Amino acid sequence: MTELSSKTCAACEGWAPPMTNDQIAQMKSQLDPSWEIDADGKSLGRKFTFKGFAKAVYMANLVAFLSDKEGHHADVAFGWGYCLVTFTSHELGRLSENDFICAAKVDAAAA
Repeated sequence: MTELSSKTCAACEGWAPPMTNDQIAQMKSQLDPSWEIDADGKSLGRKFTFKGFAKAVYMANLVAFLSDKEGHHADVAFGWGYCLVTFTSHELGRLSENDFICAAKVDAAAA
């Protein structure tokens, strides 16, 4: 378990300054390398692959549960053999620590 996965999300109402590229890179280094950041630093996503539909559904439900528990909701898309998870901080227009906390919790649960 990483330090990030032991944290909880803070209320995100546009008060935090946007993360710099260096801060984003440092936070990403604490996650599974499968996580990808979009070119603008606005979203953090990971595609999980499975051999069937049921496990993709279970993963989507797990992410929904973890996201709701943290109050920082992921975008989740799934189908046969995949579950795509994306975190973003819409209020800030750029990634926040909350996105990385939730991603770390997903990593820990999926391990």
